[in-house]
Amino acid sequence: MKDKKIILAICGSIAAYKSAFLTRLLIKSGAEVQVLMTEAATGFISPLTLSTLSNRAVFSEVSSEAGWNNHVELGLWADAMVIAPTTATTLGKLANGICDSIVAAVYLSARCPVFFAPAMDLDMWQHPATQVNVDRLLNYGNYLIDVEYGELASGLVGAGRMAEPESIVRQLSDFFQPKTTLSGQKVLITAGPTHEAIDPVRFIGNRSTGKMGFALAEELANRGAIVELVCGPTNLATTHANIQLHRVESAEQMFQAATQLFPATNGAILAAAVADYRPEVKADQKIKKSGENLSLKLVRTKDIAVHLGQQKRDDQFLVGFALETNDEIVNAKSKLARKNFDFIVLNSLQDKGAGFAHNTNKITILHKDERQLNFELKSKKAVAIDIVDQLIDIA
Repeated sequence: MKDKKIILAICGSIAAYKSAFLTRLLIKSGAEVQVLMTEAATGFISPLTLSTLSNRAVFSEVSSEAGWNNHVELGLWADAMVIAPTTATTLGKLANGICDSIVAAVYLSARCPVFFAPAMDLDMWQHPATQVNVDRLLNYGNYLIDVEYGELASGLVGAGRMAEPESIVRQLSDFFQPKTTLSGQKVLITAGPTHEAIDPVRFIGNRSTGKMGFALAEELANRGAIVELVCGPTNLATTHANIQLHRVESAEQMFQAATQLFPATNGAILAAAVADYRPEVKADQKIKKSGENLSLKLVRTKDIAVHLGQQKRDDQFLVGFALETNDEIVNAKSKLARKNFDFIVLNSLQDKGAGFAHNTNKITILHKDERQLNFELKSKKAVAIDIVDQLIDIA
């Protein structure tokens, strides 16, 4: 963290008292710290305290009697912006571009990574509106600071509680630490759903968002790998220089892209939820409503995993996913063998917070050498770290 320029933005939460410790730890790690505060935050902790700790004036307004605080310059100055604590109110404002504070103004001007550490009660954190706002911020390329998992009996990532200052500094340090363990490697990732057209309007699809695949792509790229990311329909995006994004729609398009890219890679992680069936015939015009029933004849799509498993060389790896609702271990082991995976990542829809449409996941990794590793519920970013760590062991 030495010489890193950090903007620490503090919102109006009882957890604001932790920001004094966080400021001290950041300074101790060698960082330069510029503190921003919302007006509400100043009621929980004195700006003078934070100014003394950071050796800088604390800004709580864009314009004040002291002068003009240039939010654009601040956004360009920083190597990272950390919003800790982040209240439900601020989450909503940042997610929707509402600029009514120095914190929001600098956030919207920032050209650096932005990390947020939520702080609110459990019911507020779990409310669908809050989770929608969290999803938006993550989709914009921001980072969620995780609570250390062992601290929470509930196992819910974050669970509304602000991470401890030591944990925040550790996660920032890990982010800035150069990771070259996969330098020179090229990895294929598939992500998201596929849409199989019924007519020009309707399709067969599933609930996959692509979050797990994108988290894997980012983690691999952060460790130095070049990533070929083949993604079905999703609103996610990435700006990482090491990631080449290939957008597709159907299972056939994903098959063509994956089979073309795979031979030139060191291996693949197949995280996409590919449709097993598609309509045999796609109607040229929208199918009109008529009668009480409508029958569609479905045919099998090509199995990307089976094909790549057959083509895999001895110097390549192949990792798959299994989302199961029953007999999870038995079904996953069968898939592991049939598709020639080196290991398979198992999710169960029986586990709360796992599977599609969540920021979290709970996995079990089954290796072809019979090893079985069970993991707690974690953010998908943290799950990606666990999966890539396993990959390094076999690559």
